[in-house]
Amino acid sequence: MSGTTSPELPNAAGDGPLSYAIFQLARAHRGHAAAMLRAMNLHPGQELLLMQLFDRDGQTQAELLERVGLDHSTVSKSLRRMQEAGLLTREPAPHDRRVMVVHLTDSGRALRQPITDMWRTLEEISVRELTPDQIEMFTTCARLIEKSVRDHSRQTPVG
Repeated sequence: MSGTTSPELPNAAGDGPLSYAIFQLARAHRGHAAAMLRAMNLHPGQELLLMQLFDRDGQTQAELLERVGLDHSTVSKSLRRMQEAGLLTREPAPHDRRVMVVHLTDSGRALRQPITDMWRTLEEISVRELTPDQIEMFTTCARLIEKSVRDHSRQTPVG
C-alpha cells in the first residue's frame, strides 16, 4: 500500500509477520482510543464495562468479568476507580452478600452518547481507506485469529 508507513519488520519477527502486524495495529489503535478516552476522563477498558452496563444495568462483577474478558484484578481496579469517579455503585446482592452488583449512576449513564460517538469516530478513522468488502474480510479474519489464540491459550498453559 502506498502512503502507509510502518516500522520495518525486525529480523527476530521474520517468521511472524502477521503477528507483528497485529501487535503494531493493536498498539496504534489502543493508543488512539486511549487518547479519546482520556478526553472523557476514562481509562482504557472502562468504556467496555460501561457499554456492558448500558446494555444491562445491575450486573454482578462476575458477569461483567465474563462479558469483557478481562482478568479479575483489572476489572476490580477499574470498577473501584469508576465508583470513586461517581460513575457507578457497587452493592452486595440481596441473595448473597458476597456477590457485588454494579449499577450505573446518572453520571455513568450520561457517558452513553459520548462513548457511542467515540467508537463511531474510531471506526471511521480505522476504515477510511478500506472498502466494505475489506472491512468484512478483515473482521472475519480477526475473529478467526482471536478464536485460534484463545483456543490455544485454553489448551496450553503459559510458562
